[in-house]
Amino acid sequence: MTLGTGTRIRHRAPVTTEAYGAASTALRPALESPRRPARVLAVFPLGMYLEIRTEDEPSVVAVVTGEATRLPNAMVLGDPLPPASAGDEAAVGDGCVEVGRVTMRVRRWWDPAPPLGPVTADRLAQVLPRFTEICEASGRRPGLPSGGAGELLAEGCHQGSLATAINAAEQLMGLGPGLTPSGDDMLAGLLVALRHLGGSTGARRAVWLADWLAATVAFDAGTRTTPISATLLHCAARGEACVDALAVLRGVAGRQPLEPALRRLLQIGHTSGADLAWGLRTGMSAVLALGGTARPSRAL
Repeated sequence: MTLGTGTRIRHRAPVTTEAYGAASTALRPALESPRRPARVLAVFPLGMYLEIRTEDEPSVVAVVTGEATRLPNAMVLGDPLPPASAGDEAAVGDGCVEVGRVTMRVRRWWDPAPPLGPVTADRLAQVLPRFTEICEASGRRPGLPSGGAGELLAEGCHQGSLATAINAAEQLMGLGPGLTPSGDDMLAGLLVALRHLGGSTGARRAVWLADWLAATVAFDAGTRTTPISATLLHCAARGEACVDALAVLRGVAGRQPLEPALRRLLQIGHTSGADLAWGLRTGMSAVLALGGTARPSRAL
């Protein structure tokens, strides 16, 4: 471009900035795939959610700061969040996440489903009353009223009844308000507890039940709840959880103090922490009930 005086002005290419963070291994398939368009679903002071445009399973990436809850689908930045608004264009793939003029690259990976190690049924039996006491004393309650689908799910898991558990899970998905409805958080906590504690105690029926419930969730979540919550349910179906829930599982197993970990979990969100704690406690109790040697029926 030339002004009337003959002075030439050169247009400069937009300056891009690079940022770095630690990503969950649950994001590896999305980040290591070819670059795909995405959009910003929601933005909060400590994080944002991006939805990858794909016809496959729900794929939402959480980009958060170190102060936020580290979700199992999160990339945790060591830098401030890039400026963004809901509806903005983004991209994910080729090893990075792009929002506006900021390219965020993975510096290291973390595991959202680390092995818990052996746990005895006696340990679970000792911890369960204390777990319940801490939850009740906190004053934090699940977002759904007692009874209903939650009670039905607990009953089905304790009895090892696949038909009852699946029926209840289908009722719970998407039940309740918010980006992650209470029913989804309750179900996520249960799935994680059944898989980790069932495997650690050798309760094969609990793992068997987790496998079938996971298949139900993977099939139905995309049409029954929000994209963000559907992605978290897919993570839970694989045993992947936020770091606060993982810390509670380690407390249950005796690897770290239980009470401070459980109190931190209970403080997450309006009811999300209490909903997850309900699922973990229900799963723990179900693992104890399913610890026998009888084989479950294959019939639905």
